Amino acid sequence: MKKIGFIGLGTMGLPMAGHLLNNDYEVIAYNRTRNKADSLEKQGAIIASSPEEVAKKSEIVFTMLTADQAVEEVILGEKGIIKGAHADLIVVDSSTISPNTSKKVAENLLNEGIEMLDAPVTGSEPQAIEGILTFMVGGKKEIYEKCEPLFYVMGKQAYYMGENGLGSYTKLANNTMGAINLLSFSEAITMAAKSGVDPELFIKVVSGGGARSGMMDNKGPKVLNRDFSPHFMTDLIYKDLGLAADVAKELELPTPVLSLVKEMFQMARAKGYGGEDMSAVIKLYEELAGIEVKKN
Repeated sequence: MKKIGFIGLGTMGLPMAGHLLNNDYEVIAYNRTRNKADSLEKQGAIIASSPEEVAKKSEIVFTMLTADQAVEEVILGEKGIIKGAHADLIVVDSSTISPNTSKKVAENLLNEGIEMLDAPVTGSEPQAIEGILTFMVGGKKEIYEKCEPLFYVMGKQAYYMGENGLGSYTKLANNTMGAINLLSFSEAITMAAKSGVDPELFIKVVSGGGARSGMMDNKGPKVLNRDFSPHFMTDLIYKDLGLAADVAKELELPTPVLSLVKEMFQMARAKGYGGEDMSAVIKLYEELAGIEVKKN
């Protein structure tokens, strides 16, 4: 398996495809906005004119897209991957989408003899650049095993979760937990700063106890440095929380904290922070507290 397709060269997809190139895979790439593929082309990738062409030239095609509609269009659309179907083609979708969409797309592909895995990832841009993502994968185990070496080129861990859709379910539960953790950190550090505690010292104290979290580790420095350039946009976490709320409804599962956190991110979007990093949600607390949380 040396010919790997990659569709979606955004914040995550571009570095992921770069790791494949750096490990001597032939990469056939496509991005709707052509100039986003320029840097990858300079690294040696072949740039295709459509998802269909990517599929025709590849053994495995990865997709990393922003939403359900884009995934359906790229895979099942008029010039989609399905049109370039050939024997033994495997599609691996690393987008964060509805599990129902994952299952529907997998079923459509299987009707054409194409296997699919849903393989979303933990981590955001820095982890993609470092190649330390974690893949959570749904689909047939033998297909997972065929693709496993590629997951370890782009990441540090890969877990087989079970049948199609279970990778997507895992991802939405993960992002729900991450968003809740980020809100708890934002609330607590604003409380500490308002009471006169040095916020940088507060993070050091919390890092040694049960309240520490990966979100604090990743987003604390961004808050303290007032750096809200997007590693993972507020708009995207809001989209993911909406998908998680749909899953909760489907499962008839009460999720009161998810509901509140989702509304907080909607408020952040209403304030104009949608294109900023999700850590910008702290500005809501800062406005109410009348302070700015930053290094002293």
